[in-house]
Amino acid sequence: MAVEYKCCELGFFIHIVIILLLVMFAGMMSGLTLGLMSMSLVDLEVLAKSGTPKDRQHATKILPVVRKQHLLLCTLLICNAAAMEALPIFLDGLVTAWVAILISVTLILLFGEIIPQSVCSRYGLAIGAAVAPFVRVLVWICYPIAFPISKLLDIMLGHGHVALFRRAELKTLVDLHGNEAGKGGELTHDETTIIAGALELSEKTASVAMTPISETFAVDINGKLDRELMNLILEKGHSRVPVYYEQSTNIIGLILVKNLLAMHPEDEMPVKSVTIRRIPRVPETLPLYDILNEFQKGHSHMAVVVRRCNKAVEASPSDPSENQANNVRIVIDGEKPPQEKIVKSKISLQKWKSFPNSSDNSHKGGPRSKKWTKEMYSDILQIDGNPLPKIPEEEEAVGIITMEDVIEELLQEEIFDETDHHFEESSPQQDNHEKFVR
Repeated sequence: MAVEYKCCELGFFIHIVIILLLVMFAGMMSGLTLGLMSMSLVDLEVLAKSGTPKDRQHATKILPVVRKQHLLLCTLLICNAAAMEALPIFLDGLVTAWVAILISVTLILLFGEIIPQSVCSRYGLAIGAAVAPFVRVLVWICYPIAFPISKLLDIMLGHGHVALFRRAELKTLVDLHGNEAGKGGELTHDETTIIAGALELSEKTASVAMTPISETFAVDINGKLDRELMNLILEKGHSRVPVYYEQSTNIIGLILVKNLLAMHPEDEMPVKSVTIRRIPRVPETLPLYDILNEFQKGHSHMAVVVRRCNKAVEASPSDPSENQANNVRIVIDGEKPPQEKIVKSKISLQKWKSFPNSSDNSHKGGPRSKKWTKEMYSDILQIDGNPLPKIPEEEEAVGIITMEDVIEELLQEEIFDETDHHFEESSPQQDNHEKFVR
């Protein structure tokens, strides 16, 4: 096409304005393509919920536009292509063909690609929020052409891609945000360590955090709370002590050390006279998160870690040895026969029921108090006249795990208290060897 407009004519200035508008429009579409499409929905949702007040406002405006990513992409590319194709047409009316091609390429490359994309890659959130209403209008205008193409892309590639990090990637991301990484992060060493420990906790099992049975301090249920045993318990500094029967691997319960405050060593009270609480059993392959959830229920903060054996129980139900093992009871000096004890307890219960009811309703136990009492006594091991619990033959006790063991794996550091002062100068190998149940 030949040159139609000369300088200083009205048509010349109109074409100049149109060319400038086309370059600006093409640059805006190119910059928005990079700025808006580089923002994932996860990043925008994070900014909308926990960003700065200005970032929250910007992300809230952009989210409705970016949700349909393929439709937005098609709209921006169609508008960009239309502006670039129209630019040589208007340039051709002012200059010759080869000059029009040279100017259009230069203008599009510099002002339509490089500069807009550089600016939008840095300030894409603010620019995207400012032009979000205008982009919605363009989506509506280009809808007849962009919608079929976007639906085809949805079918071929999926509706959207959510850029979520895996555990290992998220852990590395947290490390990079630490102030020790030197990249401007504000997370302290303790914060990054705890976050990393929480991410790894689901992959760790009870066998990683437990204390082996051979290194566990426990007391025999048939032992006596004499001065030697009381001093030993005091020296260990445990708040809970496992109780075993016959074998150290047959942990049947635990005692709270605070219950021994009223005991006098001179009385040499038997261990079985103290309140013994039930202790749960967990497999060694159970994740630490599941163990932590069980500990949070409050029934016990200590559990026995068992390993599944391949031993098959071949004894028949009529085997006398099996019946004898199932009927094992604690031998208590001067204990009356079980039948006599049951009769005596029934008589005592009848006497208690025969007492007149008090007129004070504040002392009466309602449904809530009855439920609390029932739950409290369900956690206590009833040993009078009842067979002792034993670990099944297909299971083997390999260790003890406590709430503190799980918390140490979460913190990825050892928790020392006032009873651990003698570990401070020891080596890490000695610390692991001398680790006891807390």
